[in-house]
Amino acid sequence: MTSAYSTDLQLELMVTGENAGTWGDKTNTNLNLVQQAIAGYEAVSIAGGVQTTNLAMTPETISNARNAVIKFTGTITGNQTVTIPNGIEKTYILENGTTGSFTVAFKTVSGTGVTFATTDKGFKYVFSDGTNVNDIALASPPGGSDKQLQFNDSDAFGGITMGTTGQVLTTDGTTASFGDISGGASWQAVITADPANAVIGSGYFCNTTGGAFTVTLPTSAAIGDFISFIDYAGTFDTNNLTIARNSHNIQGAAADLTVATERAGFTLVYVDSTQGWLLQNN
Repeated sequence: MTSAYSTDLQLELMVTGENAGTWGDKTNTNLNLVQQAIAGYEAVSIAGGVQTTNLAMTPETISNARNAVIKFTGTITGNQTVTIPNGIEKTYILENGTTGSFTVAFKTVSGTGVTFATTDKGFKYVFSDGTNVNDIALASPPGGSDKQLQFNDSDAFGGITMGTTGQVLTTDGTTASFGDISGGASWQAVITADPANAVIGSGYFCNTTGGAFTVTLPTSAAIGDFISFIDYAGTFDTNNLTIARNSHNIQGAAADLTVATERAGFTLVYVDSTQGWLLQNN
């Protein structure tokens, strides 16, 4: 009985009594083929006009269809189709690294597959079930389709458009998006005079080295609004900082707040018209 070859990866399946004296070489060949299927990478040029590029998986031979990662390259001037042999069952990571605004389809010879759009120069994670090539991004994982993971183009991950530097990913339980980090003060440059009324959500380094001065609170405020202040030079004890209430109470009193503690750092949080601005930290 002669050797046969596996359907998925075309590995040589040797039988007792065959290949005397060559089992070691053939086993090493099989291991190299397995390595290619698990970790192999190859850039495959599909440059040109409308055409079909047939990838191969040849027994006993390193072959482009066996790679774990395949990058399509070249300048394309028409829609492209790339095929793998029927019967292959494995996963692939695909990258569309071509130049040109045309589609690139990846499929089995006789089945269906996945397609990179004309502007999609990113990645796809797919699997062949032996008949068709399927996009894992479109499969519903355990827990439902609302928990699907997608690998799209370079501007998006998981179907979420990337934000800007410094933003974080947040979710309301239904959708997710990138946004600015919230919860802390937006610290301003050092001030030596009233910055035309303090701005809600801001932090101020107050330098009274040249003399005491007053910072005026905003004319309107809502519950949870906050403003932070820090003694920049350690001079509040000699040159006081005054917080002008601007018609709102501070700590429940209709009076301005004078700060005379060296190196004081504090935050005022607005609650309501009765208490007005309250000290978050005394």
